[in-house]
Amino acid sequence: MQTGVYSAQKKDGTVYYRANITYQTKHISLGSFSSEEDAHSAYLEACNLLENEAVTLFNIHSQIRHLSFDKAVCLLNFRDNHLYFHNPIYLRKGYFSYFLSDDMELKFDIDDLFYYAGHRIQKRQGHLFVSDYGMQYSILSRYGIKPYAVTGRDYLFFNGDTHDFRYSNILNINRYHGVFSYEKNGATHYKVFIHINGNYKIGSYASEASAAVAYNKAADLAKTFGVTKQFPENYVDTLNPREYAELYTHVKISKKYIDYLKTFA
Repeated sequence: MQTGVYSAQKKDGTVYYRANITYQTKHISLGSFSSEEDAHSAYLEACNLLENEAVTLFNIHSQIRHLSFDKAVCLLNFRDNHLYFHNPIYLRKGYFSYFLSDDMELKFDIDDLFYYAGHRIQKRQGHLFVSDYGMQYSILSRYGIKPYAVTGRDYLFFNGDTHDFRYSNILNINRYHGVFSYEKNGATHYKVFIHINGNYKIGSYASEASAAVAYNKAADLAKTFGVTKQFPENYVDTLNPREYAELYTHVKISKKYIDYLKTFA
């Protein structure tokens, strides 16, 4: 068997080949291949990446044919930064890059390194998510952004780069369910909608906290009138229990909405 190659057998008896390399005392799997020649070629490509510092992220494509791009990124990071991650992460100065593909580089703060080192990012229908305990979570949830949020309306990227997920680059505009901000006479106001067989406006409010509480109150009223739909609850961490109760009592709800709820009684 050629250097760096080991044969293995599938359950059905099919023989395949695994390539491995040891670098700085760490044993690294390079993947599985259908032929011994391909596995050995992957091993040689890995040797070149680890030994030739002229190979960088900018010219890596010309250096690999059998080795996967993900694995090549892992090896370059290990060579340059002396840390090995199973995910395609490359450490930068003050942040790190996660290469979702060879043409999609996501940027994150170092604070998120431990999380993404252990959670693989996936993309489906334009949405980025990770799997955790059998569930799929949007990576936007780490910023308090709701799954249904719309870029430009509910959150935005300061520098215009929608692949830059550093905290300083993301502004969460509408943090609460059913609450949408808008400008009027130079001041920010908040309108609230609730969805029951269509969107119904609850009212407009001068503060975000009032709007969030109004949504909760509207949802509670809907249940009181027999609406069986499950509504998410807004957790307003800026209010203590007494402040929340007082605001809940006095916040006004649209009469038109209440009249609509009476049709369910």
